Amino acid sequence: MTTNLTKPISKKLLFAMLIVTIGAEVLLYLTRYSYMAGTLYDAMMVSSFFIGWKLHQRLKSSTDQPKTKRQLTLQFTGAFLIFFLGSTVINMYSTYTFQDFSTDYDQYVQDYAETQAYDPGDEGSSTEPVWAFFEKIDMIGYDLYADTLAGLEEVWRLSYMILLLVIFKKIFPRRWESGRRDIFLMSALFLTSILFGIDHTLDSEQPWSIRIGAIVTFANMGLLFGLILLWTRNLWVTVLVHALYDITATLSWYYIDYAVELFALAVLVVHLILYTLEKLKQRRLERQLEAVELAQAAE
Repeated sequence: MTTNLTKPISKKLLFAMLIVTIGAEVLLYLTRYSYMAGTLYDAMMVSSFFIGWKLHQRLKSSTDQPKTKRQLTLQFTGAFLIFFLGSTVINMYSTYTFQDFSTDYDQYVQDYAETQAYDPGDEGSSTEPVWAFFEKIDMIGYDLYADTLAGLEEVWRLSYMILLLVIFKKIFPRRWESGRRDIFLMSALFLTSILFGIDHTLDSEQPWSIRIGAIVTFANMGLLFGLILLWTRNLWVTVLVHALYDITATLSWYYIDYAVELFALAVLVVHLILYTLEKLKQRRLERQLEAVELAQAAE
């Protein structure tokens, strides 16, 4: 995989990768001061889709067999369930280890949820007016839009991993040529996970007791996404897992209780059904192959 990831990069693609990594981090930091920076950051995440289209092919090798739609769906459902279980453990760990971060995050969720509720105030009517309904729809739409763009952060990760691997290749040529490159891949994964955690603290000023908790929590989440990326060798599966988890988490916090858990349960059911069908298909093919071999032996 490292050989494919470090294939020659055109100047245009290199420039685009630097923009979507370093440029995105600068804009993310500036969002605490400028609304325009947030808009530019969103635009950069949208444009990263086209960069991801170029980089996605580098995860494949010439020996990889094309996957069927069922196999791709199984890959997604398996990846989502792995992330769901892993993130649950991470959240439990952070709740007990970083209490300041956990308290601050819970307060943020509560404050935001309160902004979604309509308060009739002095109007003397408990009926929600039409304008309030459309305002709520607008908020939900923006949340879903932001969560969808968050999935494209995996293009940022893959770009960073490729850039780091290229640097490692230049700095350690002998070790690289010896073929022992897994350590470089794991180092790139670890470093991008740390950056993923740090980036979740750039857009706001927080005390260090809260910031450390955020960095560790989101770095562990980033590590999970990175492992899924390397396991599936499919950028778009990882993007989809990231986006759907964020969407269901937002729905769970603000709109629908236990949305993440309910979605994970539905994914589990689909995974078990597709896994059973895939196994039955494999057994059928094995029996057909055995029949062909017996017929050839009889001849």
